[in-house]
Amino acid sequence: MTTRQSSPLSDALAMVAPGRPLRDGLDRILRAKRGGLVVVGDGPGVLSICSGGFLLDAEFSPQRLSELAKMDGAIILAADASRIARANVHLMPKATIPTSETGTRHRTAERVARSIDVPVLSVSAAMSVIAVYRNDHKHTVQPTGWLHDRTDQALATMQRFRNRFDVALNGLSILEVEDTVSVGDVVGVVQAAEMVLRIGEEVDGYLVELGDDGRLVGLQSAELVDGVAPVLHLVVRDYCGRLPAKADRRSAVNRAIEQLAHLSADELADASRVADILGLPGAFHDAESGVEPRGYRLLYRLPRFSDAIIERIVDRFVNLQQIMRASLSELEQVEGVGQARAHSVKDGLTRLAEASIFERYQ
Repeated sequence: MTTRQSSPLSDALAMVAPGRPLRDGLDRILRAKRGGLVVVGDGPGVLSICSGGFLLDAEFSPQRLSELAKMDGAIILAADASRIARANVHLMPKATIPTSETGTRHRTAERVARSIDVPVLSVSAAMSVIAVYRNDHKHTVQPTGWLHDRTDQALATMQRFRNRFDVALNGLSILEVEDTVSVGDVVGVVQAAEMVLRIGEEVDGYLVELGDDGRLVGLQSAELVDGVAPVLHLVVRDYCGRLPAKADRRSAVNRAIEQLAHLSADELADASRVADILGLPGAFHDAESGVEPRGYRLLYRLPRFSDAIIERIVDRFVNLQQIMRASLSELEQVEGVGQARAHSVKDGLTRLAEASIFERYQ
């Protein structure tokens, strides 16, 4: 099961989710211990490789699909699977199209999917599995019980990492106010955030297959993931050690986040690797090396401050500690701040500092 599935494959998997008529028909074929080959799409590309069979053009029903699968040929459905267009068709994709499959039905399914952009479904009587092919991708449809077990495990793991993320982030806020942030503190927040997002993507893949059966799981997953990605972006923006000129800063932050997303599980667990991507100063063997936040994340917690104004404040004062020590008159000199916003910055950051100190001694 891949966690980052292509959109076309996800669309195909949604069509065979539990409760959908097409899935009911495929399950009927399996229960009857028969095989089948189904192409979802009856456009010119599909018709150009069809030979023999007969035109049906009948409304789709699971029972009809199961009965038609008694014949050896492929079944051609409309693109939305609402009608059965043809049955008992012999498919003739080019033999030069590469395939890693061995069985005749599966080889044909893979070649059709690689040559024409349509979902192709193969039902194996011998192995009792349904395989979905789309472009160069193949996915074996898993039983509903197995999917529920995996989503339950994933949610439990995601909850643990979300708790770890919340604790690390709260600790980071306290340390930022006290000006005692270390490289290890930043890396801990980033690692936990990335793990929550990764597991969330894995759950999303299961939800596609579960269809309506996954609604409750989807709500739980969405709650656990909520707010993590924006905070990760702000943490990277605060500490990324290689921010270029103003015009390229956002792309540099996005590039770092993308690099984090492409790390293997072992690489993500390697704190020095994460620190290197963030460009944190100093060697990571000294995890207690001090770092200073620019102040983006805490400034974004203040109400009614646009990105442009926050960027100007950071440009003017460089880091959070200098922003907190700035006088009202110094803040007012920043373009777009003015007297009211200067008071908001001072009062807001003071309240955050007081709350952090209070939490520290709870």
